[in-house]
Amino acid sequence: MEAPLYPDFPLDPFAPTSAQSACWVGPRHLAGDDGRLYDPVADTLAGLGWTSLTIVRGRHEPDEAPEDRQVLRSTVLHISPDTLRWAQWVLADEPFHLGELPIAWQVSARADTNSPLAAWSAYFTPDVPGEVLTDFLVALDARDQPAVPLAGPELVLDAVTAHGWLRDIDQPTAGATDPTFTSHLSLGEVPPLIQDANPRALTSQADEAGLAGWQAWAEPALGAPCLWAVSFGASVPHDLVAAFVTSLSSTAPVLRRVLPESTRERLLRAPAS
Repeated sequence: MEAPLYPDFPLDPFAPTSAQSACWVGPRHLAGDDGRLYDPVADTLAGLGWTSLTIVRGRHEPDEAPEDRQVLRSTVLHISPDTLRWAQWVLADEPFHLGELPIAWQVSARADTNSPLAAWSAYFTPDVPGEVLTDFLVALDARDQPAVPLAGPELVLDAVTAHGWLRDIDQPTAGATDPTFTSHLSLGEVPPLIQDANPRALTSQADEAGLAGWQAWAEPALGAPCLWAVSFGASVPHDLVAAFVTSLSSTAPVLRRVLPESTRERLLRAPAS
């Protein structure tokens, strides 16, 4: 991974400041991102052959020393070799919020290289487990046509129920939750500002129901702030969402040094030797 252009402005502001003992924890959907959501994702993309570009915007006054430069916005863009898919680290780029949490990663894909517009986008806040996001990106990278749907929404629900999640009683064909009713998955109206190339996303009126896309979030306690939130645009292929939730609901433990305060007491832990 390339060195940051401005070390005083870390790519990942949530990085732990001191070494801590590691432990295996579960369930992974409550394990957080270990305080380092950028590194594991960027390393995975580099291993897949994606190119990374750092875009820095700032203000430089005449005769100002380089170390005094004010960096206003910074984005890291990772592009696949075929340029059909890309991922942006936007946490330092004044992102909009999802579930009152800032967006950390935005992942997009387009149907062909003749169109500059994304066919769909997906958005991930901090504390989404890095293992889950990388599994989603590996599945995206493996797809020949990242914007073509290959399956229906039932595939997504089958993926989580196979790992013990429960279908929503009121909407069994459009929602599920983990057995502790902490993490949730729902096929419903997409929140504002979620980009999608479906023409209905541009032409729907204020009094019309919006497009439906998959949303996922973890709410440690009823009415408490979310630990993380994810929004998939309406045109994200269901099989890619299924890859994400398969990893999210996996019972395999993950290695952590930093545990989220809001879910610390809910996690099972075992020392990493």
